[in-house]
Amino acid sequence: MKDVLDRRGPNRGDQRRKALLGALDELLREDTFAAINVRDIAQRAEVTRSAFYFYFENKAIAVAALCDEMYQEAFTAGTALLSADGTPEERIRRTTAGLFDAWAKHRHVFRAMLDARDADQTVRELWDRDRESFVPQVATMIEQERAAGNAPDGPDAALLATVLLELNDRALERLSRGADVSADALMDTLVTVWLRTIYGRCA
Repeated sequence: MKDVLDRRGPNRGDQRRKALLGALDELLREDTFAAINVRDIAQRAEVTRSAFYFYFENKAIAVAALCDEMYQEAFTAGTALLSADGTPEERIRRTTAGLFDAWAKHRHVFRAMLDARDADQTVRELWDRDRESFVPQVATMIEQERAAGNAPDGPDAALLATVLLELNDRALERLSRGADVSADALMDTLVTVWLRTIYGRCA
């Protein structure tokens, strides 16, 4: 499948691409996705508009590319679920805390990604694909816990994982949109929901 995040394909050493993403990151710290245009990004990066389009189809795709670092951090945090270190609550809390830490570090990018997702069908598909990439990790953990007798049988593990991950997405979206709730309270609630859904109790 063609990598829509970079029209030239993966080339991490390209300085102009890095400059464009760096400029976009700076601008998103200063203003909203809607208020920024391609000319702003190109001027901040000190390249031409045609250089921008050499790498990205539009600004929404550029935001999706900028989200890659946050995605990698969240994916790394997800590996805690498969660790044998700690109780189920400790593992789920570590994973959730890692997700929230990644969001806090890149909240301006996440907020822009929400707007880009709403504006561009390709970005929406990328968003869904990235979330779905976490499903095997979570489903494997659920199946292992059931096989070990630590969790009761229940719905299909992959489908259950999908629902729980969508809940995480919605929680971070609420925070990004300015919900009147603290990140700590929301994280505690998510941990409780995950535990009760998978284990039938606060394990």
